Amino acid sequence: MGRRALRLEEADPKGLVRESYRIDGITPGECRSIFVDWALSLPVGRSTPDALRALIAHYALAEPDHPMSPVLEAGLAAPDRTGRRGGRGARIRSPQADEGAG
Repeated sequence: MGRRALRLEEADPKGLVRESYRIDGITPGECRSIFVDWALSLPVGRSTPDALRALIAHYALAEPDHPMSPVLEAGLAAPDRTGRRGGRGARIRSPQADEGAG
């Protein structure tokens, strides 16, 4: 069973991306900020990659030089692996680890 393409209204429920393409002189930084707002506004369960593909097909392909277009494209890219794993807890030895040494 194939995936159903998202309608534009489903991909951009608040119209944030649509409005970004209408703003004259918008900066890449402003586009990134709008992108974060857009991502946080997607309903739970909505596929972010599918929504991005719909937005790219509608907006970015038509206006490849707009600052929002590379932001949308970057959203589809896999994040870089930092190599760092864990947080503070992973850096602090637990008392149980000391019991085995001796």
